[in-house]
Amino acid sequence: MHVGCRGGGGGRMECSWKTVLLLVCASLGVQYTAIRTLRDSLSGPCHGGVYHCQSRQPKDSRWRALCDDSMLPMEMSAAASRRHILLFTTTRSGSSFTGQLFNQHPGIFYVFEPLYHVQQAFTNSSSRLRRALDRRALLGAYRDLLLNLYTCDLRFLENYIRPEPQEHITGSFFRRSSSRALCSNPVCPEGGEGASGGQPDETWCPKKCGALNLTLASMACLSRGHVAIKTVRVPEVGDLRTLTEDPRLDLRIVHLVRDPRAILASRMMAFSEQFRAWKIWNATGRKPRYVDLSQITSTCRDMAESAETGLQRPAWLRGRYLLVRYEDLALNPAEKARELYKFVGLEMDENVRSWIAQNTNNSVPSTSEWNYKYSTTRDSKATAESWRLRLGFDIVRTLQTLCNDTLSLLGYRVVHSVADLRNMSNSLVEPRTFQTLL
Repeated sequence: MHVGCRGGGGGRMECSWKTVLLLVCASLGVQYTAIRTLRDSLSGPCHGGVYHCQSRQPKDSRWRALCDDSMLPMEMSAAASRRHILLFTTTRSGSSFTGQLFNQHPGIFYVFEPLYHVQQAFTNSSSRLRRALDRRALLGAYRDLLLNLYTCDLRFLENYIRPEPQEHITGSFFRRSSSRALCSNPVCPEGGEGASGGQPDETWCPKKCGALNLTLASMACLSRGHVAIKTVRVPEVGDLRTLTEDPRLDLRIVHLVRDPRAILASRMMAFSEQFRAWKIWNATGRKPRYVDLSQITSTCRDMAESAETGLQRPAWLRGRYLLVRYEDLALNPAEKARELYKFVGLEMDENVRSWIAQNTNNSVPSTSEWNYKYSTTRDSKATAESWRLRLGFDIVRTLQTLCNDTLSLLGYRVVHSVADLRNMSNSLVEPRTFQTLL
């Protein structure tokens, strides 16, 4: 704990000037110190098993690039401008698509659903242990992991990844291929841009890149200026308060919402087994006795409570919260992407603009659109309200009753007949600008 310090007279601890500087910087919450300290602590080939990168350059080009100080911010002012972005949403809200707007930026280290590993570790624990783990413990584990990832300590994930990584290497990193940074140099020996226009697909990345070296991943994170994380596993924005108040972070929360009726329709297609009762109801028009209404009512409740909290603009969230409807993003992707980047305080890179142009005007048949759960290539305008052609009116009417307050708060119109539901010329998305209270 006292690296660079030794015992002095009278029980005092005497430290070198370098150690004192590190301690002072740490007390000020300066991220530059954390970045350099982490880099120097990671095992690697730069020098003596530790990253003393000044000493000599390794032969492996992947490590050589990471041992170059130019890869890291060299001024405290640069470190202070580091952005920590959280795409906060719920399952099947268009978050895979929205996350790509950050993933395509070369200066952003993007991670797709890392909290999955925490959830799995808790779920797979013994029944006795599960009973002892309450919601508070799970949320605490989520926050701890987010903090470590935002400071680029990906090795913290080893506490949750199963099977346990060996020598910081794992083949079980969830949806690794959704992160460009984890499928390109220096993390991936093959490098390149993947198989399809800059986005590695589900088969290309694991085949070409092999197992993931978490040490290299941490260094790649440090080499980029900003970190963005997507999660659907935190229920309410209030659960993130301690992170917004942490002086080590400059957290910006993008709260992505979607019409609950569309969310349900998407879940029924993507998670057929879990939503079998709903599918029977939709196909027959008769509600099964065992249908679990909480599968959507809990989503509506969490979505509304988070939106109400964010729009009230409490001090701990002021300037750190942006509410975005997926439908608005789908209809005007370039304009809304600019708003997202303005909110997080970054310039929108040309790569992002190119990705939007290439991935929002594709006519994908509805039968194949759902085959791949996390597809990000679509005719975004056509799919924004396509759920209206999939859901039966009886389910829609029930859901409108259950989630009426949420629909009203977020600006989604209700329908009163089958004709209203199927009339695609009349949008159910009200024009709405969400302003936080001053």
